[in-house]
Amino acid sequence: MEERSPEERLEDLLEQDPRYPREAYTFVFEALDATVRGMHGIGPDDPIPPSEDHHVTGTDLLRGMRTFALDEFGCLAATVFSSWGLSTSEDVGEIVFNLVEHGLMGRRESDQRSDFDHGFGGRTFAEVFAVDPQLEYCPERDEWKASYKSVASG
Repeated sequence: MEERSPEERLEDLLEQDPRYPREAYTFVFEALDATVRGMHGIGPDDPIPPSEDHHVTGTDLLRGMRTFALDEFGCLAATVFSSWGLSTSEDVGEIVFNLVEHGLMGRRESDQRSDFDHGFGGRTFAEVFAVDPQLEYCPERDEWKASYKSVASG
């Protein structure tokens, strides 16, 4: 029997579990990539060598995903996540373990779906992404830079 391509396996996953759209799965892959690169000092254009040393925990992924989502979507992150059917960290765990079960993402034996339970202190993504934009002007570059301050702690 011929091995199915990653794209075919993703199509199978989307057909078997239609709760989350392709964009949500793509975002989780991109957030994982950004998290691994950030935690392990790997440049944006450098390949990530396969290694157990590059593993990230569910908590690491959630933190990295929040940063990546704010970089990508800014104040609209909660709205984007809501449009994808993501309201809590448990939804991210469902996506991650769907990817694992379809051979699209690896895991350690110790990794559990429950690693994503009550992430961000049990707050919803609407709460996690409740941020105030902070704009800072850089006269040397003649540009504005946006950053985000959490409305709630965390």
